Amino acid sequence: MAAWLLKTEPADFSWEDLYREKEAVWDGVKAPAALKNMRQMKPGDRVLIYHTGHERRMVGIAEITTYPYAIPPNNEWVFKILAKETLPQAVTLAQIKASGMFADWDLVRLPRLSVVPVSDAQWDLIMKWATE
Repeated sequence: MAAWLLKTEPADFSWEDLYREKEAVWDGVKAPAALKNMRQMKPGDRVLIYHTGHERRMVGIAEITTYPYAIPPNNEWVFKILAKETLPQAVTLAQIKASGMFADWDLVRLPRLSVVPVSDAQWDLIMKWATE
């Protein structure tokens, strides 16, 4: 089981929107590197939902429910995602950067990338911070 971080602009589609809808189609991924990451997703993979913009924080946990698939007529790649739980405490980008333990993570190195893999060690530390 892999883990991912998905970025969303909360004014467009927030964690609260996903949580209210329960399951949604995740779309809008356009960057080649993000699409490459997305095509590696599998049902059951876990996901951190990250609010971009002024918030810059991880706010919820979701699960991938479908393999990525293309929607005609323009063949945009999408997948479905299921809201699982709100993080007890949001984990901010400032926390991530200040720790010094994530300098090589794509969230820090490639700040515009909207689909980012998360290692088990990264996931575990983020979950620790979210429950402190």
